[in-house]
Amino acid sequence: MNITDKTDYTLITSDEKTFFSFVKNFENEHVNLIGKNLIIQISEEFNASNKNILLFLKYAHEHQNNGTSFVVVSKDVIIDDFPETFNIVPTLVEAEDVIEMENIQRDLGF
Repeated sequence: MNITDKTDYTLITSDEKTFFSFVKNFENEHVNLIGKNLIIQISEEFNASNKNILLFLKYAHEHQNNGTSFVVVSKDVIIDDFPETFNIVPTLVEAEDVIEMENIQRDLGF
């Protein structure tokens, strides 16, 4: 798992061979990522199902509850298949936009 700190967020990408290895490594490392805006970029090589991606939902809720953003980047998903509160977008640029919008909302007190 690769962790890259950016100005407004931390980018998590995979160097694992399987999706489940990636999730396991993320679960182990997540304690060190609490309090940060996160973008999780799912490798296209994983061909992850909706059920797989939903494994990140509890972390998304945790980040929302502590006032930080959590966005998943996955190119080949139907966004409407996920809960409205789960930020999932097809590109990194869109994920950065979500982080920026949520930062503005928090600054305005929403």
